[in-house]
Amino acid sequence: MTHSTQKQSYLCGTAATPLLYETIGNCFDRIADTFPEREALVVRHQNIRWTYREYQTQINRLATGLLKLGVQPGERVGIWSPNRVEWCLTQFATAKIGAIMVCINPAYRLYELEYALNKVECKVIITAEKFKTSEYLKMLNELAPELNRCAPGQLDSHRLPHLKTVIRMGAEKSPGMLNFDDVCTRGGAHEKERLQELAGLLQPDDAINIQFTSGTTGNPKGATLTHFNILNNGYQVGQGMRFTENDRLCIPVPLYHCFGMVMGNLACLTHGAAAIFPNDAFEPISVLETVQAEKCTALHGVPTMFIAELDSANFDQYNLSSLRTGIMAGAPCPIEVMKRVIDKMHMRDVTIMYGQTETSPVNHMTAIDAPLEKRVGSVGKVGPHQEVKIIDSEGRTVPIGEKGELCCRGYSVMQGYWNDPEKTAETIDAGRWLHSGDLAVMDEEGYVKIVDRLKDMIIRGGENVYPREVEEFLYSHPAIQEVQVFGIPDTKYGEEICAWVQLRPGANATADDIRAYCKDKITHFKVPRIIRFVDGFPMTVTGKIQKFRMREAMEAELKEKRSEPA
Repeated sequence: MTHSTQKQSYLCGTAATPLLYETIGNCFDRIADTFPEREALVVRHQNIRWTYREYQTQINRLATGLLKLGVQPGERVGIWSPNRVEWCLTQFATAKIGAIMVCINPAYRLYELEYALNKVECKVIITAEKFKTSEYLKMLNELAPELNRCAPGQLDSHRLPHLKTVIRMGAEKSPGMLNFDDVCTRGGAHEKERLQELAGLLQPDDAINIQFTSGTTGNPKGATLTHFNILNNGYQVGQGMRFTENDRLCIPVPLYHCFGMVMGNLACLTHGAAAIFPNDAFEPISVLETVQAEKCTALHGVPTMFIAELDSANFDQYNLSSLRTGIMAGAPCPIEVMKRVIDKMHMRDVTIMYGQTETSPVNHMTAIDAPLEKRVGSVGKVGPHQEVKIIDSEGRTVPIGEKGELCCRGYSVMQGYWNDPEKTAETIDAGRWLHSGDLAVMDEEGYVKIVDRLKDMIIRGGENVYPREVEEFLYSHPAIQEVQVFGIPDTKYGEEICAWVQLRPGANATADDIRAYCKDKITHFKVPRIIRFVDGFPMTVTGKIQKFRMREAMEAELKEKRSEPA
């Protein structure tokens, strides 16, 4: 049968509601006028509890303060902080004045920080004092020692030539820096007037946010997103969970990533729901305590977060019966974990979502009433108002059931990578299709299964091996809690299969036990030849496991072994 006569792997998402054509600032004001007394924001570790009207007042204070500092529409304002109230205020205040908020990963070190600030020419950075082992203020002083002798807002730095203003959180004073709370008091009548004026001038298609993609190779790229991109994605995500103003979402995922700021903050805003932050970073007990105390109806997380919550000591003592829905995303979800989340955490309407930063981020979601095997065995169907297709290496759409690269088109596709037309052209083609780099298969009903990253596929002795498939099988071993499978170079087969295995607490198993378990159950060439037992995995701050780091570690280890004297 030729491609042309078979049903093709293409689908356009049907929509029950139209897209929102408004700016984030105007949307906020509309919701605040509709639900002025409803709780909008709870930040437990900072004792913040605001209604929509109070939240609006605080956002406007920061927005007018930034205008007083001379921040213009289109200028870049960096935010470098874990989850805090100041982060939320910055997200909405920059949107109201048309400045482009640049999300800076809380885990960045000097080189990455310098690269990011210079790549997008940040004029202002709003920063926390420190987070975990990162001393943010010390790092900024190291990059810009000129801070010690300049007036606040007058930075002239050799290494950060575009950065003029550093705004620090907290009450302590730092040479050359302004304090966040002080900035919020600076705006006067003139700035309030300008804020009103901007509400009528800014357009939904204006760029409003730059998110760096944590590429597995090379320097991060700045995905440039508009009001229209992320406001609508947040709205559609909320629709997918059937949110109303009565929902209360617990957000333990990082704000600097789309999961926190779009699927969290903007999903809540567009439905008048409450955004609730348990802590500045993920900590399972604070999540369980928050869900119980705040009667949260929804909870977000990556699979490793849900596993940590379920495996917490005294888990059974927490009352989680208020939960109904939420999102598991960021990595594929093992079936057993999904069953426990539905059963033990009462999240009967939990949904899987998938996408990437470049699509604002969600382009696939499972319906909350989809059968369990579809919720874990797929990433659902294409989202409303979006199109997807699966293509072969020649760029042709493949028939249903065949593997290929997943591409997406529609309202959520980014404008491009900031100041990088070459990389943009590699990712978004002439038809405005965004190429994901993910291998996928579509079934007859339109459900899509992500098989692997294009570059994670292992080719062993001419056989294609999809790590995801091997991982799913190994999850069924009673001693295995978490497993990651990847390929490493091999002189005989081209690539060999390696598995890093984390055992359940108290469980015992040897590499031979695991290989014996695989025998005759999965094809011989899929059985991992190299098995390492580990206590954890290298991850990004968002909980995405970094296979390339494991690959590097194994290659170094095997190289060392080969060079040892016999």
